[in-house]
Amino acid sequence: MRAIVLIYLLHAAHVAHATHSTNPFHWNSPGEEPTPTEAKPGGECIADQGSCGCCVMWKEMDRLTTYFNTTLSKLENKYAQTKRSLDKIEASRSAFSVALTDNPHFSCLGPFNFDKLITFQHVFINLGDGYSVDTGVFTVTHSGVYSLALTVFSDAGSPGNLLAACADLVVNGKMVSGNREKNKLDQEDTGTLVMALHLTAGDTVAVNLPTGCFLCDENSHYNTFSGFLLYPE
Repeated sequence: MRAIVLIYLLHAAHVAHATHSTNPFHWNSPGEEPTPTEAKPGGECIADQGSCGCCVMWKEMDRLTTYFNTTLSKLENKYAQTKRSLDKIEASRSAFSVALTDNPHFSCLGPFNFDKLITFQHVFINLGDGYSVDTGVFTVTHSGVYSLALTVFSDAGSPGNLLAACADLVVNGKMVSGNREKNKLDQEDTGTLVMALHLTAGDTVAVNLPTGCFLCDENSHYNTFSGFLLYPE
């Protein structure tokens, strides 16, 4: 009898084992660990919503950091370009304005029996130090288009005397324009010329007093010579 019962139990165990091996569904016994399953993409978010939110936040922070660094780099490049342009403009600043004399007593320069460069002694501005009070010559420091102006004044001293108010604007030793007033009709007269010239670094600009001409002035500054850089190259 015992042998029959044992044979029956062994048969039942064999059937149960075969059924468990072929059955895709399995329920764990109380206290039994769940059977591991293959991980699927996104499973961590299903398993832990908190971790998933943190991951998304880190990705967004990384994207914003990259965007910020790229934008900052572009701004720094723009700033560097702007600074270089401003430095170039500041370095090329050039302007001068001078007058004949500071003498409080009215006096005249000339006439001479030869041409003479005028040395304007009073300096209103000499930005860039291009003008020399020793020689009366403005030396171009930066190439570009310059605005130049010359005003002359003279007094014959009394009616009927010869008035000879004249001066030439000279570039590199050659006259480019001039004022002329020679007659016995006016006791005093003035003249002004204004022009724009393209000048190259190293060019010289000065004012020539022609033979027989004379200019008169005091510290009221009737005779002036000015120039400034309009468009640098």
